[in-house]
This record gives sequence, structure tokens and C-alpha cells, in this order.
Amino acid sequence: MDYKNAGVDIEAGYKSVELIKKYVAETMRSEVLGGLGGFSGAFSLKAIKDMEDPILLSGTDGVGTKLKLAFLLDKHDTVGIDCVAMCVNDVACAGGEPLYFLDYIACGKNYPEKIALIVKGVAEGCKQAGCALIGGETAEMPGFYPEDEYDLAGFAVGVADRKDMVTGESIKSGDVLVGIASSGVHSNGFSLVRKVFQMNADNLIRYNSELGKPLGEALIEPTKIYVKALKSVKEAGIVIKGCSHITGGGFYENIPRMLPDGTCAKVRKESYEVPAIFKLLQSTGKIEDHVMYNTYNMGVGMVLALDPTDADAAIRALDAAGEKAYVIGEVADSDVKETVIC
Repeated sequence: MDYKNAGVDIEAGYKSVELIKKYVAETMRSEVLGGLGGFSGAFSLKAIKDMEDPILLSGTDGVGTKLKLAFLLDKHDTVGIDCVAMCVNDVACAGGEPLYFLDYIACGKNYPEKIALIVKGVAEGCKQAGCALIGGETAEMPGFYPEDEYDLAGFAVGVADRKDMVTGESIKSGDVLVGIASSGVHSNGFSLVRKVFQMNADNLIRYNSELGKPLGEALIEPTKIYVKALKSVKEAGIVIKGCSHITGGGFYENIPRMLPDGTCAKVRKESYEVPAIFKLLQSTGKIEDHVMYNTYNMGVGMVLALDPTDADAAIRALDAAGEKAYVIGEVADSDVKETVIC
């Protein structure tokens, strides 16, 4: 008896590392010390020493049951983008620059080529966010996960000068809410998605006229990374008063997280066109509006609170950065810190 007969193939692990090295190398920043394979990732803080009051920001998350869709479609090269996005968007939301990322893959059996595809997506997400992939772990866990399944999670660290942090403290009644378009469902609410739609290969790969593409293609679309979009707003000289990443909990939970006491957010449903995937999901599942806005991003992945005089300039800056954005509402005085959909 040996470890391989027990279900863990160390040689496959070595091969995985060799296959992912080229993807990891594409994410490197000058601050990264050493190479892939050390016991820890090293990152120099020399570049931030001139900040008045540097604050480290961190975020951790996974992809959730969207992975079930990846298994059904046998498509593993984009879920890594989702994993990075869920972490770095939270860091950027607070005004931070993501510096580096680490991933964790747990699988029933290590198929090196599949692991390489997953990490390829992680590396692509890191490139989109401008951060380095400095380490990770692949754990082969036979008997815990089915052989053809895996879980994926990650961890990001970023930095911001305290004076540049986005805290929401200065938000007041009359400020404008600008929504930045999402790429689709992103990476939350998939347990409900899987209850609504028939999750089989035939249904997922069949062309859907309402979507203009197969259902599976629409659902697997990776989460948008907003790091560079938010940077473009700042570089235009616009102060972002508050920022909310619309993930699990949708509009109702996430927008109030950026608001100070004594205010609420009023969002107008007719202020932008809700993407077809959400309309199809709602109609097929006979889901009430409140549940949709309490679960999904409904086509808006990030919400900014801005001074009304800055809204047009912010939208122009986002447009120049390749992002769709629209004024979706405003902040109002309120005894209850909440989101009102009207």
C-alpha cells in the first residue's frame, strides 16, 4: 500500500505545478520576491513606504455552486476569474489597490490539465485586477470530493492610503447613485438558478432566442472585475463617497452597507435595462421582484455614491474605460438605513 493507492497522486501534483507556472508568471509584479514553489509568497512593501498612512485591505471568497455549472459544461477556464473578482472587487470597493492573490483548490482527484485550466482563469483574473498570483494550494482529497469535482476559493490583499479610503462617511441626502453594469449573474444565487432551470447538457448548450446565446454560455459568463473601472473614476479627479459591490444579498443588503445612519438609497427600476438573463430567470421561476433584487445584481455589479455634480463626469470616465454606467437613483434622508426599490 502507498499514498497513490490511497487516492493521492503526488506525481500529478508535481505535474500540475509545472503546467501552471506559465500562467502564474504572467501575473508577476516587481514587488514579488522569489518564484513559485516556496513555502510562502513574499511581496515587498517598499513601493508603499511613501504613503502617509498605508492601510492593508483583504478579502476572501469562493465561487460557490456556480462550479456545478462548470462541471456540467466541462468548462474550467473562467471560474478562476470569478474567484479573483469576488475578492478583489471587495478590496477595490474600499478604495484599495489589490496587490496579490492566493488560491485554494480542493479536488477529489488531481487531473493536472484541469487544474491548469482553473489556474489559467485565476491568472487571467489577476491580470485584469493588476495583482500578482504569488501562491496557492491544490489539495487532493479522495473520498471527500467526487473524482470529477472540486472547490475553489481565494484570498486577496490590497493597500490604500487612509486618506484615499472609500468609507461612505461623507454620503448625504441628494447624492447620486451610479450603477456600473455587470456581466451577468456573476457568482451568487446559483443555488436558486439551479432550481429554476433544467441543469442538463441539452438545455445548457441549446441556443436560447431570448438570450441570443445558449443558456449555459450566459450563466457561465465570469464575474466582472471593477478594479480598473474604479481607478479610472479616481484618475478623473472624482471623489467616490461610497461604493457597494452587489453580490449575495443583492440591492437590499449591499447598498445600505455603504450608507451612514440617517440615510437610505432610492433605486429606480426603470433607470436602466435589466439584462435578459434576469428576465428569463424571473419569468421561468415565477420569482417576485423583491426576491430578485434581494438575491441578484440585476445587471448592476457595483454602485457608487457621488456628488450630483460629478455623476456625468464619472459616467464619461467609465465609458472611456469600456464600462456601461447609469444614474440609477439617489440618497435620501431616512430613519431606516435601507434600499428602496421604486
